[in-house]
Amino acid sequence: MSFGLAMFVTVLLLIGSGFFVAAEFALVAAKRHRMEKAAAEGKRGAASALAGMKELSLMLAGAQLGITVCTLGLGSVSKPAVSHALDPVLVSWGLPASLSYGIAFAVAMIVVVFLHMVVGEMAPKSWAIAHPESSAMLLAPPFRGIVTAVRPLIWVMNRISNALVRLCRVTPRDELAEVHNREQLTHLVAESRRLGLISEDDSELI
Repeated sequence: MSFGLAMFVTVLLLIGSGFFVAAEFALVAAKRHRMEKAAAEGKRGAASALAGMKELSLMLAGAQLGITVCTLGLGSVSKPAVSHALDPVLVSWGLPASLSYGIAFAVAMIVVVFLHMVVGEMAPKSWAIAHPESSAMLLAPPFRGIVTAVRPLIWVMNRISNALVRLCRVTPRDELAEVHNREQLTHLVAESRRLGLISEDDSELI
C-alpha cells in the first residue's frame, strides 16, 4: 500500500473511531426526558436516539466493537506506513539501519497513538458531552444502522460479557436508571438544605 493511500485510510479510521466514541458518549449523556420530548415533537433522529437509549448495553457493545476495529486498523495500516516512510529518511541522515528502524518505529507509534487519542477519542468525546441531545439525534440513525448490520455478533459478545458480570453478582442493565429511591431523595434534600439552596421550611415540606 502506498503512503498516500495509507494516510487516506488513516483519516477514515480516525473519523470512524471518532464517530463511535461520540455516539457512545452521546447516548450515555443525553437525558431521557429530553429525548422523549424531542421524539414527541417529531425531531429528526430523536426516535432513533431514544430507541438506542432503551437498549444501551447493545449500543455500547457496538461502539466498542467499532472503536476496536478502527484501533486495529490504525495499528496494521497507519503505524507501518509512517515507520516505513521515516526509516529511509533517518538512514539518509547517517543513522545505522538497525537504529533508524527502532527510532522510526517509536516515532510512528507515538504519532499514531497521539492522533488516535486526540482526534479519534478525546475530541469527539468532549463534543458529544457538550451537546449530548443534539449529537445523539445526529449520530443515532447511522449508528443504529451499523449496529443492526452486525447485531448477531454484538448480541453474542454482549451475552458473554453479561454472563461474566453476573459471575461478579452484578445484574446487567440495558439502559441507565434515572429514578431515585427514597434514600437518595432524602440525601439530595439534606444536601440542598445544607448548601443553602432551599430553606428549612421547604426542606421540611419536601
